[in-house]
Amino acid sequence: MKRCVVCNTRYPYEDSKCPSCDFCPTLVDGFESYAPDLAHKGDGFKASYFSELAQLEPANFWFMSRNRLILWALRQYRPHFKSLLEIGCGTGYVLSAIAESFPNATLAGSDLFVAGLGFAATRLPAVRFIQMDARKSPFAEEFDVIGAFDVLEHIKEDELVLTQMRDALRPGGFIFLTVPQHAWLWSAVDEYTLHVRRYSSADIHRKIETTGFRIVRSTSFVTTLLPIMMVSRFSQRDAQAKNFDASAELKISPWLNSLFFKILGTELTLIRKGFNLPWGGSRFVVAEKV
Repeated sequence: MKRCVVCNTRYPYEDSKCPSCDFCPTLVDGFESYAPDLAHKGDGFKASYFSELAQLEPANFWFMSRNRLILWALRQYRPHFKSLLEIGCGTGYVLSAIAESFPNATLAGSDLFVAGLGFAATRLPAVRFIQMDARKSPFAEEFDVIGAFDVLEHIKEDELVLTQMRDALRPGGFIFLTVPQHAWLWSAVDEYTLHVRRYSSADIHRKIETTGFRIVRSTSFVTTLLPIMMVSRFSQRDAQAKNFDASAELKISPWLNSLFFKILGTELTLIRKGFNLPWGGSRFVVAEKV
């Protein structure tokens, strides 16, 4: 179902217009838009960063490793899902991997910025992409799974977003989340990428549970590389965010990129065997709507 962002009336997903107030999303750069005023200038992310991300993601160890973790978790905890929405889908890198692994699922992607959706639609021309504000979702009990991968940390009202995700899930639906972890890792990278926070496990768990979810699995990742990450981030403490190149630490030599990918592969093996890693640059959470 859709939920009108103006009057909250529920109506069929396929319908374009609210039957109660006649609200109809506009088109912004060819995409269905539910928050057009924010499509080019919303807070929380630099829209100009999408073009660089689109080039970096397919071959970078961190993005590749995160995709492997997400795909494994989908197969493990929700293998027969029929519909999935990714909030903050950006360039569509994660969704493209999900589409390849789950060809029979109906997928949708959303982002606040239409700049990213252009790349996503090129990667996945058959997927429905919409522009929306995650704090005011136009969906109600529509999806089996909702993913938000490194999104919540950009939004001040993260608990509101979690509530909107819960409302958009069908009964028994699942969320899959990744967030950056440990406030003591805060650096110019976080400032440049417009993070509001880095999470502790207790903080993200509390917010998930108080918004109506039961945590099914939670683990850190990027654990084995945490000492290297600490050195990198601590050395950036005095950098000025406005002159800082946040993508620099992703532009590493091919041999080092390959080594880091293999190292993170050992973490995935441990996670698959049931180990929940206590520390790491990021946290991965699977939770069920209750």
